[in-house]
Amino acid sequence: MYKTTIHSVTRIQDFTLAVFYTEEGCWQFRVISPGGMVFGERKLYYTAYDAERHGREWIGQEIL
Repeated sequence: MYKTTIHSVTRIQDFTLAVFYTEEGCWQFRVISPGGMVFGERKLYYTAYDAERHGREWIGQEIL
């Protein structure tokens, strides 16, 4: 069983952005649509900030 640690869950527009830490020792994100579909890439990021930034780019919102 894989172990994943959720870092943050953020609602942006009508989407949900989840940033999490993987067993591989890196960060990833997933975007959940209003209809419940899950999107994202399997790219690994070295910081939660980088994963969140790329997730926000997917949704079309710049990180502040």
